[in-house]
Amino acid sequence: MTTQHIYTNILIVGGGLIGSSIARACREYGAAGRVVITDKDAVVRASLRSLDICDAVMDTAEPADADLVILAVPPGSIVDTAKALLAQMKPGAILTDVGSVKGDVVQNIAPLLTADIEFIGGHPIAGTEQSGPEAGFASLFTDRWCILTPEDEKSKSAQILKKFWQSLGSRVAFMDAKHHDLVLATTSHLPHLIAYALVGTATDMETVTRGEVVKYSAGGFRDFTRIAASDPVMWRDVFLQNRDAVLDVLGRYIQDLTALKTAVRWGDGETLLKEFTKTRDIRHRIIDAGQDSATPNFGRDAAGDDDGVE
Repeated sequence: MTTQHIYTNILIVGGGLIGSSIARACREYGAAGRVVITDKDAVVRASLRSLDICDAVMDTAEPADADLVILAVPPGSIVDTAKALLAQMKPGAILTDVGSVKGDVVQNIAPLLTADIEFIGGHPIAGTEQSGPEAGFASLFTDRWCILTPEDEKSKSAQILKKFWQSLGSRVAFMDAKHHDLVLATTSHLPHLIAYALVGTATDMETVTRGEVVKYSAGGFRDFTRIAASDPVMWRDVFLQNRDAVLDVLGRYIQDLTALKTAVRWGDGETLLKEFTKTRDIRHRIIDAGQDSATPNFGRDAAGDDDGVE
């Protein structure tokens, strides 16, 4: 339990999975004195009020008293939301976000800033395929990485924001915005693109096989369907905003996939064994790094992390 508030007043714009989880974690760990959530959706606001996870739920964003404003809105709305709020923010306040694309956001928000307001890009690598305020939970960020992209990682504001995310249970890393986008294109964005494509293909095959794709789905396919069930609006925005990095990694993937296709076609078992052994090592390293458990779950772990950040 945090004994001293990191921020006195926090405004969270967007009450979905991530926004509501931040509010829950702030209350659970004492990271903030007062937490206010605003959301443009009346149904979401009603849900937030019934859940009683913050101090107030507002119909419109009023950032004048906030020390920290967190934009937990879809990636495509981050810049426009920032533009609407910056003029109302008090001097010395910090603006941050939780989106999984940083380069485009940082580039477009920078010209909007005044000398007394700082924007620090943020990305908690945590989430599920579920969405909405009811899907949130206080421990969502526990032992998960949160990447921050400040201009100066040694600045007071960057260090305080780091301390805030640590108080919610996160491990925090500083990273250049463009490098972040390349890393996440590899570890998150491309896997989602592949999942959407594979499940789309299986949807067509479902008709051909008379329902047997669903009936006999194995663990691997079930994992793909979980990922492909993520918020379509959010992921549309991610791919449009991180287009260059995604296309770079996708090009490399297509080359590797073509090589495997060739090996399968010509019965090249040596190449297949070599590649499968190499990729198996990555799995072991992910487990050793604490990013997953070696315990079998057969694709049935309801709390799986797919980076479904809102």
